[in-house]
Amino acid sequence: MKQTAFTAKHIAAGAKMAEFAGYNMPISYTGINDEHAAVRNNAGVFDVSHMGEFIFKGEGALDLIQRVTTNDASKLTAGKIQYSCLTNENGGIIDDLLIYCIEYNKVYMLVVNASNIEKDWDWISHHNTGNVEMHNISDKTCLLAVQGPNAAKMLQPLTELDILNLKYYNFIKGKFAGIDNVLISATGYTGAGGVEIYFENLPAGRQGKEGNADTVWNALFEIGGPMGLKPIGLGARDTLRLEMGYCLYGNDIDDFTTPLEAGLGWITKFTKSFTASEYLQKQKAAGADKKLVGFEMTDRGIPRHDYRIKDAEGNLIGRVTSGTQSPTLGRAIGMGYVTTEFADIDSEVYIEVRDKLLKAKVVKLPFVQQT
Repeated sequence: MKQTAFTAKHIAAGAKMAEFAGYNMPISYTGINDEHAAVRNNAGVFDVSHMGEFIFKGEGALDLIQRVTTNDASKLTAGKIQYSCLTNENGGIIDDLLIYCIEYNKVYMLVVNASNIEKDWDWISHHNTGNVEMHNISDKTCLLAVQGPNAAKMLQPLTELDILNLKYYNFIKGKFAGIDNVLISATGYTGAGGVEIYFENLPAGRQGKEGNADTVWNALFEIGGPMGLKPIGLGARDTLRLEMGYCLYGNDIDDFTTPLEAGLGWITKFTKSFTASEYLQKQKAAGADKKLVGFEMTDRGIPRHDYRIKDAEGNLIGRVTSGTQSPTLGRAIGMGYVTTEFADIDSEVYIEVRDKLLKAKVVKLPFVQQT
């Protein structure tokens, strides 16, 4: 398994470790519910350095991004970020990603899922007919997500950059914790507010100087620890994102689900031509056969990935993609694809749990309001 620059920190802190996307990652420290509450109510630090980062440079960088992603990246100006996805010829989602505009029409950074780094790189490279300069900086980039309503306030003393007033889906670059060229973005996948911090993984110097990873990690907890800042594992990251109705690649979206089926029509712009744009326009006109919905359990039971969804007569109408016991709500929630006729709010569906059909109700997403 691969390691991030923080693996030793996680182990020393007593984290329960497991393989995720080929990396040895922390699943939990003090327990998922405890860590979940820490992020919703205060602040927590996630090591998400396993994510992939690509830099595109050149006059054709924007054109390449426009041709392979569904959203309209021409709307981005320097310092802005956009959520988007890559699609294959059949409209399936190759990956969902973030696009950072470093310099308009010249320099961009794409942040992709860890499990799809090689797949995404190969797909985009295949479409790079304009000799755009591409750099995969994933292995040398550290990424920490500091999430929660008090995250920005805790981090502000570590930089002269204005983190407190950083707007959602915007970023700034500068010195942070004494390290130059740190990129700080008002993004994250928890719905609890906070920032994500990108910086180069420079190792320790010969004269005993800490490496960048140790410097930032230690600075975060030296200043945030007394205010309740906690390290958070991927277990709580999953429950937090599910409460917001955010898709997890490989569960809720994949190569065989389209953005229109997944409720991502808002990032699918037909004002430009992109891979599968004609296919998706036809699907939009005809209407999708299935849709991703959120649901709450009416009967007692917890839905899990790939559980079957049925109607009152026991007919198969879909499958669960994600499910959990919501720590915030105290009840079981889930997402799944159902045939369109059952996708309306308040539709009654049944989740098959150990050969029993348990009643559930389709609800509006998100399950929990963003803070």
